[in-house]
Amino acid sequence: MTDFEIHLETAQLELEPFRRHTISHAPAESAPEQPIPVAPPQQRGSLARVEFAQFYEQHMPNLVRHLLRQGASGHEAAEAAQAAFAEAFVKWETIDYPAAWLRKVAIRLYLRQPARREDLTDAVPELPGSVCPHRSVELKEEEARVYAALAALPPLQRAVLAWHLDGFATSEIGDALDMAHEAVRQNLSRGRARLKTILLSANDGGER
Repeated sequence: MTDFEIHLETAQLELEPFRRHTISHAPAESAPEQPIPVAPPQQRGSLARVEFAQFYEQHMPNLVRHLLRQGASGHEAAEAAQAAFAEAFVKWETIDYPAAWLRKVAIRLYLRQPARREDLTDAVPELPGSVCPHRSVELKEEEARVYAALAALPPLQRAVLAWHLDGFATSEIGDALDMAHEAVRQNLSRGRARLKTILLSANDGGER
């Protein structure tokens, strides 16, 4: 068992009394992601562990979905998301905007994976007291069709749409992808139009 697994299991046990008072740090479409408040020094260790476990449970499925939208297979997405959270655990108290940070790190880790793993059938190992990242996301039929259509888009349009579908604002997407805001808007507009065409074409083909 790694240090990450041990500390996550401990943090999840500490989290139990706080489950009814969950605070979400997911970015809202109408407002930029807010930085996590800094706790007093004497409380940071314990609170950071609880906060990390809480964030992990809430946001792991969203991170896996983000990677699926970017073209990753289920196993690739689960592995990259798990590795990104492991990196975040080490420096959790220094990360101000974890939702954006995790996405940038996870996509970097996904692109660095040495080989595609669509043919793997073994489950991704579960962490103690948690849900397997691969099984935490069950795609509905319509959602799976959208992801298949996203895979047909140019990479930049697909990336912009993936961030947009996660609720990030144009300015946040530009910062994350190192793009001018106008370029983000152009790729978003073109990506939406292309995605609509692909989905309509697929629907027409299925009705014949």
